[in-house]
Parts: sequence; C-alpha cells; structure tokens
Amino acid sequence: MADIAQRFPQNPILAPRNLPPSRDGLEIACLLNPGVFTFEGKIWLLIRVAERPKQTAGIISFPILTQAGIEILAVEENDPHVNATDPRVINYKGADYLTTLSHLRLVCSDDGIHFYEPEGYPLLQGEGKDETFGIEDCRVALIGQTYYLTYTAVSAHGVGVGLRTTTDWKNFGHHGMIIPPHNKDCAIFEEPINGKFYALHRPSSVALGGNYIWLAESPDGIHWGKHQCIIKTRASLWDSVRVGAGAAPIKTTAGWLEIYHGANEKHQYGLGAFLMDLNDPSKVLARTEDPIMFPQEEYELHGFFGEVVFTNGHLVKGDELTIYYGAADEFVCGAKFSIAEILGELIYF
Repeated sequence: MADIAQRFPQNPILAPRNLPPSRDGLEIACLLNPGVFTFEGKIWLLIRVAERPKQTAGIISFPILTQAGIEILAVEENDPHVNATDPRVINYKGADYLTTLSHLRLVCSDDGIHFYEPEGYPLLQGEGKDETFGIEDCRVALIGQTYYLTYTAVSAHGVGVGLRTTTDWKNFGHHGMIIPPHNKDCAIFEEPINGKFYALHRPSSVALGGNYIWLAESPDGIHWGKHQCIIKTRASLWDSVRVGAGAAPIKTTAGWLEIYHGANEKHQYGLGAFLMDLNDPSKVLARTEDPIMFPQEEYELHGFFGEVVFTNGHLVKGDELTIYYGAADEFVCGAKFSIAEILGELIYF
C-alpha cells in the first residue's frame, strides 16, 4: 500500500496526559480527531476530548449527560446484563452506552506543533436530549466571516449531525440536529457553488445499502436536502466496510479534492482521496485506489482503539496540505502532504 504522508517527527503532538480533565472525578481516556482552523493569526484545533470516571477493579463505570450535569453509572464487571467486549460501547440490559463522554476543546499554536489552551474560551459540551452521550469529531468550515461547526451528536436517540456557528469562538448559534440519525462525518464546502451550499455526509446502514458518502445541498447552510450517494465502499480493498468524509473539500484547478477515511473488515482505518467536478460536485471524477496514509507507526497501531488514522481537519498553504489526525483513537498527530502528489495518485474514471 502507498503511504505518502510526511509525519511530524514530534508525533504525537498531544496525548491525554497533556490536558486536564473537565472536572474532578473524571480522567481523559482519549484525544481524537480535531477540527482545524486559523483565527487571530494562530492555528487552532477543536479536539474531541473523551472522558470517563476513574475506573476501579471489578466495576465498570461510564458517564452520561443529564439536565443536572454529568451522571456516573456503575455496574459490576461480572453482571450478566453487561456486554463490554467493545472498548467504545457498553451494552447494559439491552441499551447501548458509550464508555466515554466526549466534549470539544480549543487549543491554539503559533507554530502548528506546540499547542496550549488559551484563557477565556469555552469548552463545547453536549446540550439537550439529542446530545446526552456527548458531541464528537467536529469539522470546521469558514464561509465568509462565519465558522460552521458540524459535529456528531450522540444520544440514546442515535447518532446525527449537529450544527453550531460562531464568528468569535466565544458566542455560538445553536441550530440543532441538521441531519437526523443515523448520520455523521459531515463536511461543508467552504464556498457556495452556483449560489448553493454543499456538504458531504455519511448515513449508516447495517442491512440494505452501506456506509457510503453522500452529497447534500442547501440554500442557507442550515436546511439540507437533495441528497445523492457519490462514494461507495469497495470490496477487497482497504475501504471495503465504511467510508466517510474528512474536512471541507479543497478547491484545486482540477476539481474539489476530498481527503476521506475508509475502513476494512479488520477495523483498520486509512486515508484516501477523491476528486469532484468544480461546478457540479455530484460528479466524481477520480479516486485513489490505494490509501495515501495507513497506520504504521507505534502511536497509530496501539492505543485506545488501534490501527487507526482518522482526520476531519487540515490546513492548506499553496501546495502544502497539513493534516491533523487522530491516531489509535487516543493521540493527536500531524502530517504533511503535497496536494500535487495526491492529485497524481488519483485514478480517473
């Protein structure tokens, strides 16, 4: 498999030990999949921070959000009603719960490598009945002077796409769930096309159909429709089981370039790319056959959930694409690519 990523020699650039938990009694289990943007001359990451109660022997404890705040549920490890075979999900008495509760936290940097938490900026938590299991994996798109934050909203109702907007990162407009369950991996294009907003998203199917990438359009960036399936999984390849969009597509002279993730039947996650027509993004022109990045470093192979590289945030500077990514569902890392080299890996249909 091809891997053309130039990983930061400082990787991982952030690990759970580098940030404090949001409150006493919790510990950070994972840092995952940051959204990326520039603001006031700095590079910012909007990191998914996954927390859990400090674990004690023989007890499985996990958090949920309620109107009164974070509530901790605890059950005995040998309880016959518990299925804890997946480190990410607990099934208790037929109901699924996440083992961690995720919120989004801002860090910034002058050099793109060394990050710190600035004062005066809030952490973003789940709010309301559709976000009681937390909010995750935020993509950030700047359109005009407004930042659009599309994130995964998780609750007992399912997994859907939430939207918040901001211009200053201190005050936020809340627009609720813009795409209902089961859906995630929503990335908005950073400029309208022929007067319309466009976004990629990923409905999920466990029966008929599959975990494919879809395209939607909108008159205002909030109300979405005219959904079309544009990218499917490919049998026997690295993206045979699921695919999902990364960050906002990159505008090039060849078309809209999208970096996406794919996973196979072994739950190994890599990154690939595809190209859409500049004037009609429903027309997919080309796609990489091999991944442009696949887990190979120790910090990508081993962690909370190993053999994972996953991105939903990047920066573009000329031909240089800097991708910030989650490694092994535990660490935040960085890698650089040449956009021209990625375009050269594409196979046209």
